[in-house]
Amino acid sequence: MNIIFLGAPGSGKGTQSEQLIAKHGLQHLSTGDMLRAEIAAGSELGLAAKQIMDAGELVSDDIVIGMIAKRLSDKGALFDGFPRTLAQAQALDALLAENAQQIDHVVFLDVDNEEIVQRMLARGRADDNEATIRNRINVFEQQTKPLIDFYRAQGKLREIHGKGGVEEIAARIEQAIL
Repeated sequence: MNIIFLGAPGSGKGTQSEQLIAKHGLQHLSTGDMLRAEIAAGSELGLAAKQIMDAGELVSDDIVIGMIAKRLSDKGALFDGFPRTLAQAQALDALLAENAQQIDHVVFLDVDNEEIVQRMLARGRADDNEATIRNRINVFEQQTKPLIDFYRAQGKLREIHGKGGVEEIAARIEQAIL
């Protein structure tokens, strides 16, 4: 089973990913985690990505698609924060098709923007200041929201109200993907 988690930054994708990965034995593919690891390692990719991420922008498709392609396996995956653009979604479909796989479900965690701002300010990351958070939400609205219609047209979109307790939201997701 291959699942995509869509949602604005701070919508709970990472938290809910942990729940599904543990329950279904999926590989966790988080481009945010991959990029943060590159930054922590001080790699050339990490240094370039840090500048882009600190501005609240998206890292180029070539970089993130390459990172995903290296890590794909046949055991099923949960894609957390990827794809973020229509081009990435189409590239992912092509990568999976090469391995006779497809996306089974796309879970969209729908959370109010002001709730997201408060959540992200509370978690205290260095790149989580209010201006950067609002820019990241705007980037999501412009570049990632079109994926909602893309996956809805394929009959794969599952819209989940993303406000509430972790277990409550996890139950909504489980119900939607059964």
